[in-house]
Amino acid sequence: MTRAEVEPDSQAQAPAARPLRDWQRRALTKYLTRRPKDFLAVATPGAGKTVFGLRVAAELLADRTVESLTIVAPTEHLKHQWAASASLAGIPIDPNFTNSMGATSRDYRGVAVTYAQVAAHPSLHRVRTEQRKTLVILDEIHHGGDAKSWGEAVREAFTPATRRLSLTGTPFRSDDSPIPFIEYEPDGAGFLRSKADHTYGYADALRDGVVRPVIFLAYSGEASWRTSAGEEFTARLGEPLTAEQTARAWRTALDPAGEWIPAVLGAADTRLTQLRNGGVPDAGGLVIASDHTTAKAYAKILERMTGDEPTLVLSDDPKASGRIQEFSDSDTRWLVAVRMVSEGVDVPRLAVGVYATSASTPLFFAQAIGRYVRARRPGETASVFLPSVPVLLDLASQLEAERDHVLGKPHRENDAWDDQLLADANRTKDEPGEDEKAYTSLGASAELDQVIFDGSSFGTAAFAGSAEEEEYLGLPGLLEPDQVRALLRQRQSQQLDERSKAAAERKPEPPKPPQPQSVQERLAALRKELNALVGMAHHRTGKPHGLIHGELRRACGGPPTAMATVEQLEERIATLRSW
Repeated sequence: MTRAEVEPDSQAQAPAARPLRDWQRRALTKYLTRRPKDFLAVATPGAGKTVFGLRVAAELLADRTVESLTIVAPTEHLKHQWAASASLAGIPIDPNFTNSMGATSRDYRGVAVTYAQVAAHPSLHRVRTEQRKTLVILDEIHHGGDAKSWGEAVREAFTPATRRLSLTGTPFRSDDSPIPFIEYEPDGAGFLRSKADHTYGYADALRDGVVRPVIFLAYSGEASWRTSAGEEFTARLGEPLTAEQTARAWRTALDPAGEWIPAVLGAADTRLTQLRNGGVPDAGGLVIASDHTTAKAYAKILERMTGDEPTLVLSDDPKASGRIQEFSDSDTRWLVAVRMVSEGVDVPRLAVGVYATSASTPLFFAQAIGRYVRARRPGETASVFLPSVPVLLDLASQLEAERDHVLGKPHRENDAWDDQLLADANRTKDEPGEDEKAYTSLGASAELDQVIFDGSSFGTAAFAGSAEEEEYLGLPGLLEPDQVRALLRQRQSQQLDERSKAAAERKPEPPKPPQPQSVQERLAALRKELNALVGMAHHRTGKPHGLIHGELRRACGGPPTAMATVEQLEERIATLRSW
């Protein structure tokens, strides 16, 4: 017999030496008091779900409640990451187990597999689960609902388990696929809502100093494109448009051949330099791209800009896990990736991000932002640069909101569009989709539109010029959340005062004859003014940008902003001012 079989207690003692965070201790006490067959722990990305899961495993192995451990993770990289953490905790786990092997060395206490691996041969994993008393840890369990076949496979494979521990940072989905082994209960509104046994949200973790506060810098600008029919369109990024128009304006901004991406990457690199010089010398940056082609182009732009070659990680690269680990252990400034680091990957030094993808589901956004929030020392903050698009602004403003998975509730109108964007972001091929063939990007400008922190928007009134933008990019590298909030408010107040004073002191100039404005110039100016007013209304009322635009359309009538006439825009501006 191996030492692991003879001395299970000694193998399980290592995790006890590592101090648990308060939430982990409370959740562990709750678990050990009840010892349920199924337990769902929801903890924000970066809070330490892995440590909690391994501590539960150690306790159950030590008292012989279970004899074996199976860890199920979303990706190959994550199952190796789990195995490495388990090894440090004194629990040897085989991450190289394959379905063709059927068994592993008895020196291991268990295996780490992926959901796809389980779905490929559920009966094999059921037999393994039945052979020994098994604890199954289902990491990011919401993936169990990714496809009907996956959910069925997970149920078939692990129904015989002695214990099941489900972990997730995002227990919500935009569809009605039930998550296996999760309890749903009526919510009083006629729907079924997922029920967690222990929840530790981002707001809780931020209060406890477990995660970093995130400062969002939203960049707007004029985007222009030409359709396959030869028609040219121009819209301000972030205006409430149709799904098709928003997608085209958004993707035009993300085009590496335009002006928007180089400007935003340059601002993000300036912020990264400030962090490195201001107390976080190893701070790293991550650009999340939509596909391989743009990821490679972004990497070239950063190399020309900084003189350093970024680490490039593509989703079909067999060496992707190694590249991520090398970046984590190195001093390289930038990592550019498609989807490998959108969930669960632990690179604690990431502190600056560029959200350069068109994916906009709450699930993808929460997991992506989770890459930047892992706190290491007091005062660290994360800075995330993103397109000024209403759906992203709303998600950024609601970062601290807790969500559950709801069954039977009508989906948001743009869920199907969001799901398609997510599929585009997760593509491993570079073939253009139908939408890319239907239009050609002509270019997009970039300007800082607003800064979002702690649910509050510090809008265009304070950050409309390059001087104001430089002031933000130069914020100190180490600041506590209340210091960030106070400094942003102070700077906004100072800038508004300075502008008012300058306007009062400015000598009146003799009136100039009015310069004729083209229709295009007039429309662009009115759209910009309307969006600025909507941003201020959002800051004042807390209402999402899209909701304010919708209320204006209902009050005044007319089409979306991009198709509105000068008269319709002027009416909406006057109406909003009267509100």
